[in-house]
Amino acid sequence: MYKNLRWKFLIIGAVILIAGWAIIPPSQKIKLGLDLKGGVYLVMQVKTDDALQAETETAVEQIKEALRTASPPIPFTSVRATSLTEFTVEGVPPADAQRLPAVAEPIVGTAFNRDTAADGSPLFKMKPNIAVTRRSEAVNQALLTIDKRVNELGVAEPTVALYGSTGDQIVVSLPGMTDVDHAKRVIRSTARLDIKMVEGEAPDEKTLLAAHGGKTPEDMQVVPGSGNRDGTRSVYLLKKAPIVAGNELASAKITQDEIGAPAVAFSLKPGGVTKFSKATGENVGRQMAIVLDDRVQSAPRIQERISQADVRITGSFTPQEAQDLALVLRSGALPASLSYQQQTEIGPTLGADSVREGIYASLAGLALVTLFMLIYYKMAGINAFVSIVMNLLILLGFMSYLGAVMTLPGVAGLILTIGVGVDSNVLIFERIREELALKKGARQAVAAGFDRVFTTILDTHVASLISAGFLFQFGTGPIRGFATTLFFGLLTNVFTAVFVSRSLFELILSRKPAGSAAQHQHLSI
Repeated sequence: MYKNLRWKFLIIGAVILIAGWAIIPPSQKIKLGLDLKGGVYLVMQVKTDDALQAETETAVEQIKEALRTASPPIPFTSVRATSLTEFTVEGVPPADAQRLPAVAEPIVGTAFNRDTAADGSPLFKMKPNIAVTRRSEAVNQALLTIDKRVNELGVAEPTVALYGSTGDQIVVSLPGMTDVDHAKRVIRSTARLDIKMVEGEAPDEKTLLAAHGGKTPEDMQVVPGSGNRDGTRSVYLLKKAPIVAGNELASAKITQDEIGAPAVAFSLKPGGVTKFSKATGENVGRQMAIVLDDRVQSAPRIQERISQADVRITGSFTPQEAQDLALVLRSGALPASLSYQQQTEIGPTLGADSVREGIYASLAGLALVTLFMLIYYKMAGINAFVSIVMNLLILLGFMSYLGAVMTLPGVAGLILTIGVGVDSNVLIFERIREELALKKGARQAVAAGFDRVFTTILDTHVASLISAGFLFQFGTGPIRGFATTLFFGLLTNVFTAVFVSRSLFELILSRKPAGSAAQHQHLSI
């Protein structure tokens, strides 16, 4: 009787039960990728010019404010952007020109170089390395923001990654997504939120600007309202410089207003709370506007200093609109707008066909391999069949436990795992044949065959695991799907080909007397 044979089969039984529990029912436990489940595949381009323009325009507004608040103020005619990365300060008297660098330095810092325009006005140019950095940061920030948004859409195992060689494209795959338009709206929404002071409100732009000679003051902007509950729509004159910017939001959630209609509440970071408290304390009785994507959502009147971090956005929201707004505010504003370059929709029927064909291919491969093993190695081929089936079972259990996604290339990796299992069994069986040819007993031949082949199997599997790791690290979606199943298949194959197959041989031999002809009959391989 072989020692510890009972414990070996208890271990094998436990592994089978755990793996089976992990994958039953397969429709719920095994996560399928886009190509097997259906869904949508999107390729988007980040308009990085927007990030440069925003950087320049922010510097313009800050320079204006700094010139006005300098002590004494520095007169100027205008501060305007002349390109995406350049702006000029015009109309500064020669007597005050020497003070300009000291005022501008804290704002432009190391991001802009100072030059002179053709008319002699100070010209600020964004440094080339800063422009490259801002473009890269815009893409990375967009990647993180989109990733947060699609993960909150409730899609199982979405993929968000850089795409192509241009460095400004992002690919998003959403398995199982049926409402594609809704997903695109949520992903693409820039969701830039600012709180600004209101300088005027009117039913139309002409009335609004009448007090200013029909022109918009340089430090202000005209922003339309989102609409009132009575169906009217106001137009607002706002200060360009915000009290609180969107990057100072901490979180957002859906709530209700005073009459029970959907609303969105958001909280500010500590720095934003300080600014908000100061601004509301200095402007009691005036209106402030909550501006989302260049549209005033609400313009409440300040009754008293507000020192708390929570602010509420009211408006004509449906419950779904309020939920989507809270989602995009939580994920942060996109640093630049997006344009869709490609959209591919895969229907659930096509995905089901892929799953069915993959199962057929796997079963056909397993059947043909088993037939070959039975013909060539006779009854020992049953050991190979059992170990390969266990290999596939444990492999799927691993993927289920770790939440790995099964893709169509992953099915190819599954079929390759069958081949790897066969290869390992062939090495073992051929070695046992060599030992039997040396006139060794069945037990000694099995022990020697497994012991001497183990190192070879281990070496080849380690080398293959390293290759699979590189494929996963540097590959894209399809290659990573293949690498995932290959990696787990290699790990489980060492256990099944060596431990399970050997235990089966030992079980068969333990039932026959040592050295008997029956033992050799069972080992006629």
